[in-house]
Amino acid sequence: MPQHSYPLTGGVSRIGAFADWVREHRGVPADDYAALHRWSVTDLEGFWSAVVEFFDVDLTTPPRAVLGRREMPGAEWFPGAELNYAAHALRGAGTADGDVAVVAHSQTRDVVELTWAQLRDQVARARAGLLRLGVGRGDTVVAYLPNIPETLVAFLAAASLGAVWASCAPEFGARSVVDRFAQVEPSVLLAAPGYTYGDKPVDRRDEVAALRAGLPTLRHVVAVPYGAGELPDAVAWDELLAEPAEPAYDPVPFDHPLYVLFSSGTTGKPKAIVHGHGGITVEHLKNHALSWDLGPGDRILWFSTTAWMMWNALVSGLLCGASVVLVDGNPVHPDVGWQWRLARDTGATLMGASPGFLMACRAQGYAPPPLPRLRQLGAAGSPLPPEGYAWVAEHLGDGVLLNVGSGGTDVCTGIVQGSPWQPVVTGEIAGPALGVAAAAFDADGKPVVGELGELVITEPMPSMPVGFWGDLPPTEPDSRYRASYFDVYPGVWRHGDWVRFSDSGSCVIAGRSDATLNRGGVRLGTAEFYAVVEELPEVADSLVVHLEDPAGGNGELLLFVQLVDGAGLDDALRARIARELRTALSPRHVPDRVAAVPVVPRNRTGKKLELPVKRILLGAPVDDTARGVLADPTALDGFEALR
Repeated sequence: MPQHSYPLTGGVSRIGAFADWVREHRGVPADDYAALHRWSVTDLEGFWSAVVEFFDVDLTTPPRAVLGRREMPGAEWFPGAELNYAAHALRGAGTADGDVAVVAHSQTRDVVELTWAQLRDQVARARAGLLRLGVGRGDTVVAYLPNIPETLVAFLAAASLGAVWASCAPEFGARSVVDRFAQVEPSVLLAAPGYTYGDKPVDRRDEVAALRAGLPTLRHVVAVPYGAGELPDAVAWDELLAEPAEPAYDPVPFDHPLYVLFSSGTTGKPKAIVHGHGGITVEHLKNHALSWDLGPGDRILWFSTTAWMMWNALVSGLLCGASVVLVDGNPVHPDVGWQWRLARDTGATLMGASPGFLMACRAQGYAPPPLPRLRQLGAAGSPLPPEGYAWVAEHLGDGVLLNVGSGGTDVCTGIVQGSPWQPVVTGEIAGPALGVAAAAFDADGKPVVGELGELVITEPMPSMPVGFWGDLPPTEPDSRYRASYFDVYPGVWRHGDWVRFSDSGSCVIAGRSDATLNRGGVRLGTAEFYAVVEELPEVADSLVVHLEDPAGGNGELLLFVQLVDGAGLDDALRARIARELRTALSPRHVPDRVAAVPVVPRNRTGKKLELPVKRILLGAPVDDTARGVLADPTALDGFEALR
């Protein structure tokens, strides 16, 4: 199998090496990021074929074309080509067999390390074990597991067979997991009896039993030894890996399903979003090397559960020959410094963090330890306020690039983000990623600059979903896929975020477009409220919703605040909130009412859930599926009382 051959010398970023290669081999004058991006979205065939060639993507069967069908939905990438994601993840390009590929830290057991040779051996053994259980191409393997090496091994083993993967974190309740897994009709479930969260042991045996009862297609359960207790009537993990085997990877079509990711499920059952082997392989090679600057010798640490697309992005660090740090447990136990110490001790060159975590470090006056190998700090999941940029600059210095991005489960990558070739703009995201034709559209489908609009993607990307599991083909007029992304602007992907692009191409994500406030015809982004309100020392968290007036008036703007311990919501604090919003934003941003709630509802990836709150306030009952995705299952109760 060919190995990565792109050059990298001291001080040369991988995007710089790619640009040099493009100039030499394709004659493209990619002298700066703007030129490189412009080429990447106007010559789709040229750009994506360059990605495949530059990164030595092993298409075991050559394609008939780069882009067989261009229309969205239903764009067809590399028709006729075959490959396997696991083969690329395990080739360890630019590494030696004895180099460390995986480092795993948890609060349940001691540190685990796997070399590239050990990882390949375990995947080969797990593949053989799955074959003995009757798993083959197109079967579904699911995991109710934390972010540990066994989860990674099982995923790559399933992928090597052409089986389809889906995972949920064990903190999810059984109802939420069944709502997801039952849709994909799994034949094998991998599960652990429990885990430790901080210093608290958590028993999940009852939940595993409920999963078995709720998934009638299951033929086998594999018990992973993690946490206390045992799972009855299950194949032991050691038994699955008992027989030696040679590494093998079945070539599959470019769009063959690799894994299923699930939407947050705030409106009905979660959508089962299917991603393909080829789209994920080429997109993550492009993203991880050219935006995140990952390659052999690098190491990525990004705290994530197995239910978030960032887990899928994390393990794709292997595609670039980088090693990965798997972290399981309470991310702020025993304190907010734990992740920073892990980054130091593991020698991470890229660390990912949520903006909420960074702001918590700032609020507590925390100073990270020296991180001599760190080159990038990624931030994603929600907007990072300007104060967060200043905190990072103060404590990490000019030698660390702050790469703030926004993307999503739907494309399993970044849509807008930074890179070593883009400037950091305080309070903003650097711009669209390479190969992503991102823009802001107004209600009439016209591009706008300097004002809020719908975040859209006007040209196809390889990592757009193959489809939804069990749905009609995406090209069908009545498919859920078409309705989800192409209902407003035919032929153009609508992502569901409000965005404001500047003349220079940088942007600000202003919250979900379906949760954005429209007060008297003026669009107000929720993120703008939070950036102001949560700077007040009394406010720990906040959430804002707008209840429209059926008669066409301004409606009612409601702000809910979660206060820090010892604080109370009185008229003086309400007045200060109004004054800060009026001063920092505009009089339109002053809420009609401010109320205190015990906790602001967030899903398990940290996103605030404005829409369920709005529906509750309008009289709808709390949906069990919506409650199942909550980080705190009681978070919606306060809003029922307020209704």
